[in-house]
Amino acid sequence: MTPRAQLGAARRIVVKVGSSSLTSLNGGLDPLRLQALVDALAARRTAGSQVVLVSSGAIAAGLAPLGLTRRPRDLATQQAAAAVGQLQLAQAYAAAFGRHELPIGQVLLTADDMIRRAHYRNAQRTLERLLGLGVLPVVNENDTVATDEIRVGDNDRLAALVAHLIGADGLVLLSDVDGLYDGDPRLPTSHLLPEVEAPADLEAVQVARARADALGTGGMATKITAAAMAAAAGIPVLLAAAEDVSSALDAAEPGPKVGTAFRPSGRRMSARRFWLRHAADVRGTLDLDAGAVAAVIERRRSLLAAGIHGVSGEFVAGDVVDLVGPHGAVVARGVVAFDAAELPSLIGRRSRDLAPEQRREVVHADDLVPMRGA
Repeated sequence: MTPRAQLGAARRIVVKVGSSSLTSLNGGLDPLRLQALVDALAARRTAGSQVVLVSSGAIAAGLAPLGLTRRPRDLATQQAAAAVGQLQLAQAYAAAFGRHELPIGQVLLTADDMIRRAHYRNAQRTLERLLGLGVLPVVNENDTVATDEIRVGDNDRLAALVAHLIGADGLVLLSDVDGLYDGDPRLPTSHLLPEVEAPADLEAVQVARARADALGTGGMATKITAAAMAAAAGIPVLLAAAEDVSSALDAAEPGPKVGTAFRPSGRRMSARRFWLRHAADVRGTLDLDAGAVAAVIERRRSLLAAGIHGVSGEFVAGDVVDLVGPHGAVVARGVVAFDAAELPSLIGRRSRDLAPEQRREVVHADDLVPMRGA
């Protein structure tokens, strides 16, 4: 089945829309753009799909009510604009979906909710319950309390994380560009790529960045990163223009005919492994010898103290660390079973030379994910 057919047949789909697709500098939220988006989402719901919307726009929506003419640069004003704009955005969505008699629920997340395993599972349960109750969740980053999470492209990555979190069958990233081009989309010599078969296809592509404006914070590069992240986890992705949202969400055969489709390039992985690979907060590194790398990557074994020759960072048992090979590349990531202060006296020593309480795996195979090719 083609990725477009998979997207058309998806029973559970995540749709991400950015600030520039919903708002304008002069008028805050654009009601016509927002209603067109909601109409298309409602149509997909009517076609039988469960839908989750990941929406930017809170900060931008707060500009006009506060009398601001451009996106503020300082964090305090960004958070003030988000506090005002989040209500504007929620009320607008509630009214627009209300015309279709669709209940919505607002879910505000921060990077902490993705980084911390317990928070990640709680977000997963909340979204599953909302979908089970027939609610259309509207997810946004909680910009009112976010600190360094307010950064370029965060909601693109958040959408990919949410797609995996809920086991989505498809991800649609709506942009102000109608797809991925092999060059600058403003130049007549550039051509739209209808499909990306594998991550290697992107290596020959000059990544076309969407023209920056005063409202949006994302760019084409962040959308490609999010698409590649989801595709590598077995989720088909469509990158399309927000103005083509109806076509992008077309459930009829053979699926959407617009934008650039990313074919799934990897297998579905467990929520825990996906969290480790893409969302966990890394606290330190363990330097491995070549034998340990082979054991961890090729034979999928646990990491033992004998294969480690260096430790850096401040971490405790239960934190996530990167495993680095002899050439300095991160080869895996996992949950460490020892504190950083305990390891220096253990590394490089065989299990039989350690005290019984020290012979456990440093990183168990069940708590480890390779960072290359898997």
